[in-house]
Amino acid sequence: MTGIDGRIAMVRERIAAAAKRAGRDPATVTLVGASKTVEPQRLRRALDAGLIDLGENRAQELLAKAPVLAEARYAPRWHFVGRLQRNKVASLVSYVTLWHSVDRAALGDVIARRAPAAAVLVEVNLGDEPQKGGVAPAGAAALVDHLRGLGLSVDGLMTVPPLGTDPRRAFARLRDLAGDLGLAGLSMGMSDDYEIAVEEGATIVRVGRAIFGPRNALGNPA
Repeated sequence: MTGIDGRIAMVRERIAAAAKRAGRDPATVTLVGASKTVEPQRLRRALDAGLIDLGENRAQELLAKAPVLAEARYAPRWHFVGRLQRNKVASLVSYVTLWHSVDRAALGDVIARRAPAAAVLVEVNLGDEPQKGGVAPAGAAALVDHLRGLGLSVDGLMTVPPLGTDPRRAFARLRDLAGDLGLAGLSMGMSDDYEIAVEEGATIVRVGRAIFGPRNALGNPA
């Protein structure tokens, strides 16, 4: 299965198998194609193959691709999954369905002002890694409360496991934290570990390379 359609089918099969191992319904897991650096032509093929959700982590890329793909036979649902500057929010609100990387009150303030009642996830930095976004686990509850007070729909938590650690432990920790906060959504797991994430309760997995193949800086197969 070397084409995009075949890789999507393979990823979906692995998600289904992982969900069944965990006693879960595979339909409870949303597959988001992480489309960083992938050009619209290949994204159209993914949409034609049944991929509905796309995730971008750079505002300028999403803004370049979204108008083009809005004309595709199947327009995508856009997820913003990267670190986000407040001054980019206004330009994105027309497109973004779910904001995955809300990690501070000030960012939530802007989203609430520009997109009232928007659906958001709180990004949690489980390893206190300075190069990554995310609120510390100890601060997650206060941030969730703040965002809810703004009228935003806090659908769950998001994380990227700390480098060099067992991702299963990180995913289990995020699941437990979400449970403590009364949240059901868990955006966790990428190409190398999405099956483990599903076993540990992920409701959203963000898969790029396993769908689109290795990419160079221009988004073309390496």
